[in-house]
Amino acid sequence: MTGSITVAGDPRPKRCATPRPPRERLDLLCDRGTFEPIRSAARSPWLGRRGADGDGVLAGLGRVDGRPVACFAQDAGFLGGSLGSAQADSIDRVMQLAERSRMPVIGLIESAGARLQEGTAALAGYGRIFRRNVALSGVVPQISIVGGVAAGGACYSPALTDFTVMTEEATMFLTGPAVVRDVVGEEISPEHLGGHKVHERNGVCDLVATDDHAAAELAKRLLGYMPQHAGGELPQTLSVDPEPVDPGAAVPACPRDIYDVRDVIGAVLDAGSLLEVGRRWARSILTGLARCDGRPVGVIASQPRYLGGVLDASSAQKGARFVETCSAFGLPLVVLVDTPGFMPGLQQESAGVIRFGATLLRAFAAADVPKVTVILRKAYGGALITMNSKDLGADLVFAWPGAEVGVMGAHSAMGIVNRQEWEAATDPSAEREALASAYAGEHLSAEAAAAGGFVDEVIEPGETRARLVSALGALCDRGSPMSPGWR
Repeated sequence: MTGSITVAGDPRPKRCATPRPPRERLDLLCDRGTFEPIRSAARSPWLGRRGADGDGVLAGLGRVDGRPVACFAQDAGFLGGSLGSAQADSIDRVMQLAERSRMPVIGLIESAGARLQEGTAALAGYGRIFRRNVALSGVVPQISIVGGVAAGGACYSPALTDFTVMTEEATMFLTGPAVVRDVVGEEISPEHLGGHKVHERNGVCDLVATDDHAAAELAKRLLGYMPQHAGGELPQTLSVDPEPVDPGAAVPACPRDIYDVRDVIGAVLDAGSLLEVGRRWARSILTGLARCDGRPVGVIASQPRYLGGVLDASSAQKGARFVETCSAFGLPLVVLVDTPGFMPGLQQESAGVIRFGATLLRAFAAADVPKVTVILRKAYGGALITMNSKDLGADLVFAWPGAEVGVMGAHSAMGIVNRQEWEAATDPSAEREALASAYAGEHLSAEAAAAGGFVDEVIEPGETRARLVSALGALCDRGSPMSPGWR
């Protein structure tokens, strides 16, 4: 079916191609035969007898891998999936049921935005949905799958949920290309304005799938790491040992050399378990869901492959959002640190790096889940504190031998602490290196940090998985005050 649509973000009439029917999309998501619709006879008074069942949405209850979920799919084949008052009531109704029964909500979004023919009533409908998104935040997992055009108000609900998945053909924008052309005189395609390549780099989109089927599988996988609701049991699986490789082999000895921290993660956490979230946004920090001995965990890691693993305004914002989500749903945190500090410069100060850095600090300090930090190679200055330091609230902090922990690197420190000797060196290369080595041994070594109590234990890289398994097993015991289930 095709229909003439009017879009809140782009008022010019269009013809939309026939999309996949909402029932087919829900059947991809839910276990076979488990989806049951509600309010399928709902129609907007404005539409009268011309209305489609559900007023452009199919909403109801189903099961995903045996777990009850509330879900809905907008029908882009009817008036572009534009939202009217009856459609809003249907979406609000399944979210009410999710709140009462404490079950996840999965929304399949494909909508032209507010239905202009209903005017303020359509906008009021969005207000009800957004309020419900906020009420459910941190209470039950919320996942959005954007499988087509999401325009105007249709963008805000995904942005209020815990995870957003986009298909490669999907687009999201508050104002469409025609409005952009009329207002600012810029010619731009929908894909360049709001395609997945735009939103996976700005943090609006967490994961990208090739099509509806792959998007449904990603949503299932996300749900597989999450409890049914806040305070619920985390879904356990059988442990899958990684390949027997030394994680330390992936980390170059030279602090300036780059490497991919995924190689370390693959050697210490369950094989194939990492699901990276926000992979192309703020790439100097990695965030993802994984398993440690079958237990779901949230992973936050410095990524030296990009900008040397430095923290900046974007990476701090990305990390804070992820830590808050994990804390809300009781996922223990594994933090892998190899960072030279915060990015300096006018651009970062203008971007509010202080504010966003403080947001990450606050997220770690407030997180009341088990938190284990491993310092791989270096952790300097404010970034040392920010990346879940012991005094910020980490339950356990480990460091590998050779890791440097301190205010700044030895050469930079010597230019300040021993400036006279540094500048007066007759053989600058040798003398400065000797000064730097002496300072590093006294103030920066992992052993010095352990002696001062800032690191709990210096461990060999090959011990890391065993120590993480043991630590999380103890900290997550239901009898412990540190356990998510204890609350």
